Amino acid sequence: MSDETIFALSSGGTRAGIAVVRLSGPGAAGALSHLTGAAPPAARRMSRATFCDPKSGETIDQGLAVWFPAPASFTGEDVAELHVHGGRAVVGAVLDALAAIPALRVAEPGEFTRRAFEHGKLDLTAAEGLADLINAETEAQRRQALRQMEGELGRLYGGWHSVLVGVMARLEATIDFSDEDLPGDVDEDVRRDVLDLDAAIAAHVRDDRRGERLRDGVHLAIVGPPNAGKSSLLNLLARRDAAIVAETAGTTRDIIEVHLDLGGYPLVVADSAGLRATANRVEDEGVRRALRRARDADLKLAVFDGTIWPETDGRTAELVDGRTIVVVNKVDLGRPPPPLTVAGRPALPVSALTGEGIEELLAVLEGEVAECCLSSAAPLLTRTRHRAALEECRGALARYLEAGAAELAAEDLRLAARALGRITGRVDVEDILDVIFRDFCIGK
Repeated sequence: MSDETIFALSSGGTRAGIAVVRLSGPGAAGALSHLTGAAPPAARRMSRATFCDPKSGETIDQGLAVWFPAPASFTGEDVAELHVHGGRAVVGAVLDALAAIPALRVAEPGEFTRRAFEHGKLDLTAAEGLADLINAETEAQRRQALRQMEGELGRLYGGWHSVLVGVMARLEATIDFSDEDLPGDVDEDVRRDVLDLDAAIAAHVRDDRRGERLRDGVHLAIVGPPNAGKSSLLNLLARRDAAIVAETAGTTRDIIEVHLDLGGYPLVVADSAGLRATANRVEDEGVRRALRRARDADLKLAVFDGTIWPETDGRTAELVDGRTIVVVNKVDLGRPPPPLTVAGRPALPVSALTGEGIEELLAVLEGEVAECCLSSAAPLLTRTRHRAALEECRGALARYLEAGAAELAAEDLRLAARALGRITGRVDVEDILDVIFRDFCIGK
């Protein structure tokens, strides 16, 4: 265990009814006694306490104390929690009192969770799931993060690691005991197990990045010619004036983003410059950015002006594909003649002014976003780090299948197992710990 004791406010930093200050380390019991003037209460039971400044003896607050002796705590160390009133003055006085106690220091971001990992309370995938749960903004994000925090992803990768360990043991037995009378089909069994494992990993990786989309948000780019009503639609979806709306063409120059919760799924909507040829260098840069955003987006919303239908903007029509929802705006000014299709895609008639057709658009959009994030019974891959390690594992398995010498084949299997182990933190992860835990909030 660490010889340092850390403390931090673990609840929100704004004014609240209750604030929770957490301590972890060998000095937690002493610090709790310094503030309460009594021994720690019974383990894992909330006890009423009066918290006082250990130097002046002045009462800071009356609240509750909870004691979690090691190893049955979140971090695996001695942990104390102080539940006090959530006013800034109270919280500040408690933190100042703790800071004055020798051998205590303020925790770094994510340090409690890092200590939990280092003491075997959770693996790296569960720690990342906890971070995602804290940052979850939609119901679908919460469900995915909770599954990962509870260990579904770690158990999947751990199971694959166990398969590799078993395969390695059988292969190395044929090397170490080559003179013994071993079953003749060991090599064939090992090869079959490796092929099955590679197929399972390949299916997991070929997920169309659904887990990553759900974690980071599905990106929707609104594209169309100037004055088609793109910014008005963005404001309607956001339910606020996120973008400037004006009759002057070319008002929007840069990318404007809003984050939405659509049916429990995270959606990042980007408005961009109208697509047209222009001699204005600033607007031309906006058009280039709009085209780049459309190319990189998960979905596109192509907006056409219904007042000039069936005339359509060619640059926008070229962007219509299977990832595009097509709308014809301004139908309040006149019903556009059929057929309402662009590049074979049906178009939805809408009015950003009156709201006509918006409910139908939202329903279609929600269905497309859900399809982008559609989950399955198996846990989804959620991070680029996991994907890179799995690809490295598959590369080692591919080399094993082509290896001529048994010793080389065994080394490839060890490298494959090492790549899997780095995902959960079994091996060689010191270089990635800072990257993972620095994004946590202080106090977690």
